[in-house]
Amino acid sequence: MPCIFLRHIVFLLLLLCSSILQAASIIKADADNYRALLSQLEPGDTLLLQPGVYKKGLPVHRLHGDEDQPIIITGPSNGPLPVFVASPRNNTISIINASYIVIRNLELEGQGMAVDGVKCEGHADWAHHITLENLVIKGHGNNQQTVGISTKCPAWNWVIRSNTIWGAGTGIYLGNSDGTAPFVAGLIEHNLVVDTIGYNLQIKHQNARPEILGIPLDPSVTIIRHNVFSKEKGAATGPFARPNVLVGHWPVIGNGSKDNYEIYGNFFYQNPTESLFQGEGNLALYNNLFVSGLGDAIRIQPHNDIPRTVHVFYNTVITPEIGVSIISGQGSENFIQHVSANVIFASKPVVANSQESNSIGKRDDAADYLVNPFAPLGVMDLYPKVSNFLKSRLVDTTSFRVFKDWDMDFNKRKRNEHARGAYGGEGVNPGWIPQIERKP
Repeated sequence: MPCIFLRHIVFLLLLLCSSILQAASIIKADADNYRALLSQLEPGDTLLLQPGVYKKGLPVHRLHGDEDQPIIITGPSNGPLPVFVASPRNNTISIINASYIVIRNLELEGQGMAVDGVKCEGHADWAHHITLENLVIKGHGNNQQTVGISTKCPAWNWVIRSNTIWGAGTGIYLGNSDGTAPFVAGLIEHNLVVDTIGYNLQIKHQNARPEILGIPLDPSVTIIRHNVFSKEKGAATGPFARPNVLVGHWPVIGNGSKDNYEIYGNFFYQNPTESLFQGEGNLALYNNLFVSGLGDAIRIQPHNDIPRTVHVFYNTVITPEIGVSIISGQGSENFIQHVSANVIFASKPVVANSQESNSIGKRDDAADYLVNPFAPLGVMDLYPKVSNFLKSRLVDTTSFRVFKDWDMDFNKRKRNEHARGAYGGEGVNPGWIPQIERKP
């Protein structure tokens, strides 16, 4: 009797799984019929867009997958991508009140219009668990306020991965200028953002966290890792100059005030008019490469609030002026702000109250200690030569251990306990040579 009962249970489970799989379907679409099919998508459905030119935008409005069965909107994984061309007064991919959506393998051509490539819209709305992956975004450089990827409503648990953004006004702009529309618990990884007028990436400061069902209230982390951020060409000057990346503060009290940025494994390259990185609030900046021929590399300083808990460690920095500066601001003395175990070649390597175990020198000294630091991209190699300069006493890693991948170097390899800077070894670089391409 028990065996018969068990067989019935197994049969019912198989029947249930079969019905779930049948409910989820792959729906092929083209430029003529995709809009009609879009609104009919259910959890688990995949809208497979065929190569072609799409002129009517992609409104992802009031579409909801679920945690186990997201709605996927995608071009083919191989071959030509579907091309969505901009039209006046409409952002090309518009997201309003949506959740558990994956959008991938598309090209967005802005045609020089003053519209955004991807925009999460509607201040009274929200969007969560959105994945943007392998999008190629071009032609969005009409002005500095034209953005490749933008959120203007509360957004949480977004993944922005393996996208390429060329020559936008601003590459990625998350949040709102007045501190509303928080961007929470995001993952931004393996993107290439090049030659923007303003920021490659900015995440805005945040006011008090709104009470919205599902938005994270416990301490969470936004991760920015393994991206390439370059502003070698086309950057704004004067009062419109912007860093490659700027991260604003979290809510100063209440829910979200303990949130943190973990920013690691990125390649920051060139900015003729501003610093490579600027931040405030709670942040950890580690295992990154910073290369600039002009100006400062890293500035931690008040912007809309003050720097709070700050850890800057295991970075390799080459710049003619200031390598790392922490300008605390009134009230910052109550927080840990520490610069340690970096390799910095600059006229002023570190300007900070708390610093330890950094290996420093003038900019020109980099050639004596790194493999090929001043060669053109593709040949430039910031890996350490065999040298006691970079190998001395053990680094005290006590304060690093709470951060994700703290002990994995820029190449994602386990680091030597004596090593300083972004790389954890010396001699022959076993990994990717930095250049203007997506970091593998």
